[in-house]
Parts: sequence; structure tokens; C-alpha cells
Amino acid sequence: MVFYSLIRNFANVKWKIVHIDETDSTNRWLQQHGDDHPLCVVAEYQTAGRGCGTNTWESERGKNLTFSMLIHPKEVAATQQFHISIAISLAICEALGEYIGDVSIKWPNDIYWRNGKIGGILIEHTLKGSMIKDSIIGVGLNVNQRVFKSDAPNPVSIWQICEHETDREALLKEILGAFDRYMNPSALPSIREEYLAKLYRRQGYHPYADKDGAFMAEIVTVEDDGHLVLCDEDGKERRYAFKEVQFII
Repeated sequence: MVFYSLIRNFANVKWKIVHIDETDSTNRWLQQHGDDHPLCVVAEYQTAGRGCGTNTWESERGKNLTFSMLIHPKEVAATQQFHISIAISLAICEALGEYIGDVSIKWPNDIYWRNGKIGGILIEHTLKGSMIKDSIIGVGLNVNQRVFKSDAPNPVSIWQICEHETDREALLKEILGAFDRYMNPSALPSIREEYLAKLYRRQGYHPYADKDGAFMAEIVTVEDDGHLVLCDEDGKERRYAFKEVQFII
């Protein structure tokens, strides 16, 4: 496999960026090739790109951004790991805001344009005691793909919105730079409120479904550990971990 690496500097953080033609999963590639420095691997094509759980990620070769980032946030406790999810979600929203409007975060970290999914994130942590040792953050962003052939219900790309090509390398740089800023400890006091403000369906009642069936509810908050709190039309608060509730779109 042929690849080349570049050293970039974003917000005083040195990222080593490795471009590869093909791999099964950029998250898995980093598990095998990671080191002690911030590292980002970008693939032109993934043969087994993954979403959360058993989900797969459709991406046409050379059209989108499929990459993973390896960080070593040793100052982040395991109980605060959702901060990393918030940071990358906001970084992507900030970067996409330079190209399109109406970008939001569908809890916990899907990136939406209106009612279409434009990006997904898969984060895998390695713990050491009560702290996070390593985090691998996998990102798939629909950039220049014009047609989606899978049975995914609502994909959308920047090209479909703007009808012109987007420079993927420039977009990657903007995401990494924004992520570094959001991971700065000085950003901690405000980052959660910014995340809440960016949530998809932040205002009003919308349809959801859990193991007991469908219901209407509004978002109350997202707790520090990532649990979503909804309030249904009867005034009852409902608290959910990831995969325990579905957004009906």
C-alpha cells in the first residue's frame, strides 16, 4: 500500500496526516499503526467502513472524507469521555458552516443538514485506570458524492446541497483546527451549552420511539455522561443511553 504523510500544525498541536488509498476501516488502521503522537489517517476508500453498532457507511471512492484521528487525552477521565464526542461534533459543524447552513447534531453525534444525514462519527476509547489512554475518532462525511445507492434512509452530501465540488483537504484542515480548540481545557465551561444549542430538534415536540413504542417528546438536556433526557407530552421525563431511543424522521 502506498501512502505519504505530512506534518501539519493546528492550534499548536502537531498532527501527522497519513493519506492511504484503501483500507477496511480507518479506525482499525490506527489500532495497528498508531503511535504516541496525534495522528490522522485519511482513506480514499474503505472496504468495510463502519458506523455505530452493526451499521455500515457508504462512501464512493475518492469523493468523500473518511478519516480517523488518534489522540491521547490523558487528562480526560473516563467519566468525562462524552466531552470528546461533543468536541468533534462541534468541530465538524463549525467547519461545515463555512460551506452550508442548517447544520445540527443528532444526538449523540450524527451530523445533519436539515433532515438529512451528512456525517457520522464512531469513537473508540482505551482506558487506563479511571482515565482515557487513547481515543480513536472515526469520521465519515459526505462531501462530493452525487448519488447514494444503499438503503440508508436519508443521506445527503455537500455536493447535493451546493451542486459544486468541495476541497476535501481544506475541509479536513478546518475540522482538525476546530477540534483542537474545542479540546482545549479553557473551552470546557462553554462547550456543553454550545452542543445543546446545536442539537437536532432542540426546540418543540417531535416523534421518538423506545422499546415501549412511539411517543412525542421534547429535548430537556444531555447529561455530562451523554444520556439524553426527554420530556413527553404527559410531562414525564425519560432518560436514555445511546441506542435506547430512536428519532422518527
